[in-house]
Amino acid sequence: MTDRKRLLVVGVGSIGERHLRCFQATNRVDVSICELNDDLCEKVAAEYGVERQYADLETALADPHDCAVIATPAHLHIEISKRAVQAGLDLFIEKPLSTNFQGINELQSLLQEKQKKAAIAYVYRAHPALAAMKAALDSGKFGKPVQLVVVSGQHFPTYRPAYRDIYYKSRETGGGAVQDALTHSMNAGEYLVGPVESLVADFSHQVLEGVDVEDTVHVITRQGGVLGSFSLNQHQPANESRITVICERGMLRFEFQKSWYRWITEPDSEWQVGYQETLERDTLFQRQATAFLDYLDGLCPPLCTLEEGAQTLAVNLSILDSVEHRSWIEPAQFIST
Repeated sequence: MTDRKRLLVVGVGSIGERHLRCFQATNRVDVSICELNDDLCEKVAAEYGVERQYADLETALADPHDCAVIATPAHLHIEISKRAVQAGLDLFIEKPLSTNFQGINELQSLLQEKQKKAAIAYVYRAHPALAAMKAALDSGKFGKPVQLVVVSGQHFPTYRPAYRDIYYKSRETGGGAVQDALTHSMNAGEYLVGPVESLVADFSHQVLEGVDVEDTVHVITRQGGVLGSFSLNQHQPANESRITVICERGMLRFEFQKSWYRWITEPDSEWQVGYQETLERDTLFQRQATAFLDYLDGLCPPLCTLEEGAQTLAVNLSILDSVEHRSWIEPAQFIST
C-alpha cells in the first residue's frame, strides 16, 4: 500500500469538479480545493465533503499538499503550475497545456530542479480500447500506417450548456473548437502514429449561438510517412468520435462512444473486434486519476508527458496560424521559440 496523497484541485468548474470526484473515487487522496468563486467553492465543497477550501492560491500553497490538479482556464495553467512546483507539488495539468509557449521552458526547468513530476490530462490516453489499438499498430501485424482519418462531432450546447459564459467564448482563454475539442483528437492521433510535422487548416464559426469562435474545423497533416485528416464540429446532433488508421496490410478503427476498436485486413470481409468494454460516465477519468497516482508512486510512466502536451500545444497554435496565413505550418517552430 502507498501513502495517501494530499491533493489540491485548483479550479472547480465542470472539469475541475469531475477531477475532484474521480480522484476521490480512487480512495487514495485527501482532497482540498482552491476556487475564486465563493458560491461555487461552497457548493462543490458541500456536495463532495471537502473540508479544506481556499479562496486564493497563495493561501492554498502555504498549507502542505503533495500534488495539484490545475483545472483553471488554459491561459492560467503555466503560471499556476510554476507556483505549485515552487511550493513542492507534483502536477496534473488539464488540457491544453496552455494557449502559448510563454513560461513552458521555465516550468520544465523548475520541475527538474525541484525533482517534481507532471502529466497532462488528455483523457483519450486512458481509454483501454485506444491503448489496445496502439499496441496492435505497434506490433507490426498491419504493416506501416499510411493514412489517419479522424472524424468527430457533438451537440456542444447539450453537453456544455454554459459555454457562452465560460472560457470557451474566447481563444485567449482556451476557447473555440481547436483548443477545446479538436486538441483531444490531435493528441490521440499523435499518440497512435507520431507527431504532426506540418499541417494546413481551415475553420469557421458556423452555428453555435452566442459566441463567435470557431465551431467547425478541418485539418490536413503530415506525420512522418502518414497523411492525416481531421474533421470536427460542435453542433451536429450525433455525438461521435472515430479514429481510423489505414496501414499497408489492413486498417483499424477506434470509436469512442462504442468503447471499442475494430480491425479488418481483407476486402469485403467482416470487421473483427480487437477490444470492447462497457464504460460508465466517469470510468476514463477515474482510470486517468489512478494512472497519475501510480505515476507519482513510480509504478508506471505518465499517460501523457509534459513534452507530449507541449507538442500538441504546438499543433493547436499551428492550426490557428495556418488559418490566419492560409498556408502550411510546421509545429516545431513553436516548440523552438
